[in-house]
Amino acid sequence: MSDHNPLVSVVTPVYNGEAYLRECIESVLAQTYTNWDYTIVNNCSTDGTLAIAQEYATRDSRIRIHNNEAFVRVIANHNVAFRQISPISKYCKVVAADDWLFAECLEKMVHLAEEHPSVAIVGAYGLAGATVQSVGLPYPSSFMLGREVCRLRLLGGPYIFGAPTSVLFRSDIVQSRHAFYNESNLHADSEACFEFLEHHDFGFVHQVLTFRRLWKGSLGSLSATLNTYLPNVLTELVTYGPRYLSEAELERRIREHLGRYYRYLGKQVYQRRDQQFWSFHQGKLAAARYPLSRARLAASAISCALDVVLNPKRMAEGGLRRLRWILSTSSRERVPR
Repeated sequence: MSDHNPLVSVVTPVYNGEAYLRECIESVLAQTYTNWDYTIVNNCSTDGTLAIAQEYATRDSRIRIHNNEAFVRVIANHNVAFRQISPISKYCKVVAADDWLFAECLEKMVHLAEEHPSVAIVGAYGLAGATVQSVGLPYPSSFMLGREVCRLRLLGGPYIFGAPTSVLFRSDIVQSRHAFYNESNLHADSEACFEFLEHHDFGFVHQVLTFRRLWKGSLGSLSATLNTYLPNVLTELVTYGPRYLSEAELERRIREHLGRYYRYLGKQVYQRRDQQFWSFHQGKLAAARYPLSRARLAASAISCALDVVLNPKRMAEGGLRRLRWILSTSSRERVPR
């Protein structure tokens, strides 16, 4: 490793990923930046995942395989992967087994991080299916104080942290604790950003550098089905608001977000949601110390019903837009929303 060409440890945690693993590995091999090592963490897969990984490991000495002795859950497997990174690496890059990297990904991210030594996390634009994911820093800015990034997010600004595949971490923050991700949090990647940007800064490459596959059954699909994002924002406000916001700012943001949350839940009353959905949200609200208010939920549901009655034109237009989308996607695989 040289000062101008620091080692990047790339990791892929995988369980039964034979369908897309080759594409993922090939994208790492195709990087224009060549000083990397790559660990594939096989989580007791029962398909051809291990054979594919072994095939590539025999071809390139920079690729190694770690086999878990017992199956672990998704976030826990990410932590296993983080613990495999080289002790002499300067940066760590996750690439999920069903995702891939554009050829300049490592080169561009490392270059930016090297330009700004205080940066511990680097983000970039990425494709999520056919859609560009994330909102970046205002162009052409590629650097922002970590505390300011977190403040803007908690104040309702855009989510610029991206997904695990779309960010680069400095290795010392990954190695600073045994479990880099909080294994009880489905959005542990977001939590890690709030944790470490308090004392480090954030960089952003204004270029599409990663691809994230959307498919039914993925973690992203589960999040969309249950809408785990709304309770996660509330949890982040309760947990990190006191660090980054004034008391007045935090009070206002929680009030605004709870209003949005209940408007959403009020609409779901008419969607025949199952018990899993309601138990999930009831539990998350209670954990954030804002127990579900049945009176507020009922008021929100009534408000939604009145909106249908008093604004039939708007509701009809929404129904037409939905119908057009259904018709336009009927002949191809639908992406979960």
